[in-house]
Amino acid sequence: MIASERFERAAVLGVAVAEETRRLLRHHLASPEEEGGDGTVLVDVPYPDAAVLTAVLDVAAECFGERGDSVEEARQAALETLLQLAGFDGESQLDPGASAGS
Repeated sequence: MIASERFERAAVLGVAVAEETRRLLRHHLASPEEEGGDGTVLVDVPYPDAAVLTAVLDVAAECFGERGDSVEEARQAALETLLQLAGFDGESQLDPGASAGS
């Protein structure tokens, strides 16, 4: 396998992991109206999904080189990057609610 194929497969895997992370968070999102003043949303993810998300965020933090004063800060930074990869906004093609072709 040539290097470009390896990078392409890694990119596809990365987007898939990011999308699965987004799906898990959305699944456990109780009320989107419970948004903080700064736009943050608290999502309570129960076990076993919480264990999966913790592992994914730890790996993502390592891969992205995220650092923080605590493990939680590194995980939060990794989560923000993952959600950007998954296009967790209204313009994302990955967002089922996004309008196509706008």
